[in-house]
Amino acid sequence: MAVEPGEIRWYSPDPRGIIPLDTFHAPKRLGRVVRQGRFELRINGDFPAVIRACAAREDEDGSWIDDEILESYCALHSDGLAHSVETWQDGALVGGLYGVALGGAFFGESMFHRVTDASKVALVGLVERLRGRGYLLLDTQWVTEHLTQFGAIEIPRRRYLRLLDQALKIDATFV
Repeated sequence: MAVEPGEIRWYSPDPRGIIPLDTFHAPKRLGRVVRQGRFELRINGDFPAVIRACAAREDEDGSWIDDEILESYCALHSDGLAHSVETWQDGALVGGLYGVALGGAFFGESMFHRVTDASKVALVGLVERLRGRGYLLLDTQWVTEHLTQFGAIEIPRRRYLRLLDQALKIDATFV
């Protein structure tokens, strides 16, 4: 995370936030939104635009995504490691998320929305893709109130590291 200009810090929280893929659940209302097809789901359609939109979404501490982070993740995307799941409406990018895929683990980094439910639909699309491709781990680093509605939980670092070790041994492909 960029904490100050030119200063990047790495975090390994204990406990660690994950969304177990086998117990992920979308609220009923969101399920209806998905079934209605309000959004077109795209994978890696405009990765740089997704990360820029996430960077523009500041919280009380500012954005943790600076130019160096943006460039680094775009390089990871060029190398086939970072991916975006996007929601589009009427030809416009209205929501999405991005993260890094390694083995059978996906490390969610950030999400944004410009239209209600757009990022949530992207999350549903991500989980469907991960389940369908044999992934084991969806890492969120921290659990937020927003993520608890989908089944996000905290697990101790030791358990997380065991799960991560298992996930990294899986030969899964995101695209």
